Amino acid sequence: MGGLLSRLNEEKKTTEKSGILDAASTREISGFERLKDRVHTKLIDDMPAAIMAEQNIDKKRNMLRERILAVVAEESPKANVTLAQREIEALSATLLDDMIGFGPIQPLLDEEDISEVMVNGPFQIYYEKKGKLILSDIKFKDNDHVMRIIERIVAPIGRRIDESVPYVDARLPDGSRVNAIIPPLALNGPTITIRKFKKEALGIADLVKFGTLTQEMAEFIEACIKVRLNIVVSGGTGSGKTTTLNILSSFIPEDERIITCEDAAELQLRQPHVVRLETRPANIEGKGEVAMRELIKNTLRMRPERVIVGECRGGEALDMLQAMNTGHDGSLTTGHANTPRDMLARLETMVLMAGMDLPVRAIREQISSAVHLIIQQSRLKDGSRKITFITEIQGMEGDKVVTQDIFKFEQTGVDEKGKIQGRLKPTGIRPKFANKFQESGIKLPQNIFTDTSRGW
Repeated sequence: MGGLLSRLNEEKKTTEKSGILDAASTREISGFERLKDRVHTKLIDDMPAAIMAEQNIDKKRNMLRERILAVVAEESPKANVTLAQREIEALSATLLDDMIGFGPIQPLLDEEDISEVMVNGPFQIYYEKKGKLILSDIKFKDNDHVMRIIERIVAPIGRRIDESVPYVDARLPDGSRVNAIIPPLALNGPTITIRKFKKEALGIADLVKFGTLTQEMAEFIEACIKVRLNIVVSGGTGSGKTTTLNILSSFIPEDERIITCEDAAELQLRQPHVVRLETRPANIEGKGEVAMRELIKNTLRMRPERVIVGECRGGEALDMLQAMNTGHDGSLTTGHANTPRDMLARLETMVLMAGMDLPVRAIREQISSAVHLIIQQSRLKDGSRKITFITEIQGMEGDKVVTQDIFKFEQTGVDEKGKIQGRLKPTGIRPKFANKFQESGIKLPQNIFTDTSRGW
C-alpha cells in the first residue's frame, strides 16, 4: 500500500473536481454523508506519516481506523451532526474501504458466499451468490468514484486504463480475477467484473456434495487422470470450468513435473513440482507482450510431464494439441463451448486461428489423436452447475471425429421452487480406453458404467 499520500491527494483533487465536497449545492445529502465528506477531506489533508509508512496492511488498517474515529469525534460538532455508535462504526468502515479497500464493493468481496461482483456503472451493482444473480443496494457516488477504484486495482501491477487503453485484465492481491472497461466503450459508465478467488480450493468430494457429478463419475475421472488421458473441460462463461480443472489436477501424482500456462493465474495445485507461467500484456508502448502460444512453445523445452493450459482461446490450441501428441499425455485444458460436439468445432476454428493453412481433415486427425475425453460443464437455469456430459473421443470415421457419451445429465423436470430435477447417469457404454485402467492396476466398481442412479 505504498504511495498512500499521493493517492489520497489525487483522490482529493478528483473529489473536488466531481463536486463531492460541494454536493449540498446540487442535491440533498444526509448528515451522515455531510460528515463523511468532512472527515474524508480532513484525512487527506492531515494524514500522519506513521500511517503512510506502515507496510503491514492489518496494522495500517487499525491505525487508520483509530485516526478516522478521532477525526469523526473532532468534526461531528463542527458539522452539527450527532451519530449513534453503530453509525460511527459504519462511517469508519465506509471510509476505510474507500481509502485502502475497494470502496462500496469491499463488503461484497469480503463475503465468502459471493462468487462474483459486477459493477455496471456507479449505480447498478450485481453479485452472484449460490449461482443466483442479485441486485445490490450498494452504489458508488459517481463515475469518478468507480474510476478511482479501478485505478487502485490496476496501479499496483503496473497497468493503466484510460481512453487510449479503455479496458484491462488484472488480478487482486488475493488472486481474484478482474476485468474493467470504461467509457467511451462502456456506455453505462466504468464497468468492473470481479471473479473471486476461493481461498480454500474445492475438492472432488465438494462437487459430489453439490450435485455437480456423482461418486461414480468422480471415480471415473480420477482414474482417467491417473492413466494419463488428455482431457478438455468444456463449458460456457461462469460454468465452473476452472474449478473443475483445478480439481482434476489434484489427481496428478506428486512425483510428476507439472507446468501450467494461464492468462490470469487461478489454479491452486498442491503438488510440490509445479512451475507456473502467466502471459504478459503489452506495455504502454505496445511492446513486451508474451502470448499464450509463446508460453506453450517454451513449456515444451522445460521437460514437462504434464502441461495444463488454463484456457485455449485461439491459435494456442494448435500448440496444445501438438504437445498432447508428442509424449505429454495427461495434459489438461479448458475451452468455451456448450456441448462436446461444439467443443470439437471450436478446436478446429482455434487451430485455423494459428495461421497454418491446414486442411480440415488434418486438423480433425490431430484432435482425434490428441484429445481422449471432453468433460462438459454447464450452468443450468436454476444457477446450479453440473457436469452434463463426459464424452470419449473414439477416433475418425471418414472425415468426421467420432464421439461417444460415457456419462450424461438427464433432466426430468422443474420443481415448484424452480430447481431443475434430473439425474446424472452412465449411458451403459464402456469406453474404448477402459483396458488402460486394468493395465495400470486401477480397479473401478463393476457397475460403474451401468445405470443404477436415482432421480433427485
